[in-house]
Amino acid sequence: MANAEPKNVNLRLERFEYRAVFSKTGRAKYISHLDLMRAFQRVFKRAHLPIWHTQGFNPHVYIMFPLALPLGTDSRVEIMDFALTEDIPYNEVLERMNAHTPVGLEIVSVSKPEHKHTDITAAEYVARLKTDKSVHEVAELFGKFIALDKIEIEKRTKKKTINLVDIKPHITVLDSKELEDSFEVTLKLPCGSSFNLNVNVVIDTFCERYGIEISEIYTERTKILMANGENFI
Repeated sequence: MANAEPKNVNLRLERFEYRAVFSKTGRAKYISHLDLMRAFQRVFKRAHLPIWHTQGFNPHVYIMFPLALPLGTDSRVEIMDFALTEDIPYNEVLERMNAHTPVGLEIVSVSKPEHKHTDITAAEYVARLKTDKSVHEVAELFGKFIALDKIEIEKRTKKKTINLVDIKPHITVLDSKELEDSFEVTLKLPCGSSFNLNVNVVIDTFCERYGIEISEIYTERTKILMANGENFI
């Protein structure tokens, strides 16, 4: 007997596409990518929003996060694309979702997607750190760090070999500040389909090079950018 097709394989439900911008802060910044997917699946279910499923023999909920956020990093500019089988007003979708989001997750806006994921090329981050050294000394050391000819890190390839990669050309320092009890730097780093550079990797590489012990650190993604320098959202 031939395998039976799933009941919904031939359904051609209408698909209405949405893009949500959401914040991921506080305890939620430690939620993994997989757990984030599960959390939003529960939100859609509890909000009684008719989420669209992919068609075929293995249908699944269509939710997409085009850009992974480094674990432990705050953000108020995260992106989630999804589709519904009904055309529900954006404001209503936002309100219904926010009524069921867990602590630390909040929908900021809901709209129609305007740009493709492949348009994403970079992101801006703020990193603020307290260390065992004076703020002024850390600032001076960071100046030396960013002035190096090369900043090499070990990167594992798909073939599980280790290569040295020079990340210096990929780091753009937009601003740096000596605050009362911490050093703050704003960085523009590549992300997207071609090359990704984790803000934590940059900070860890800097601190390891100069023997800096971090006592407290705060990182936040503040912008997601396209090749022309414009905001993605």
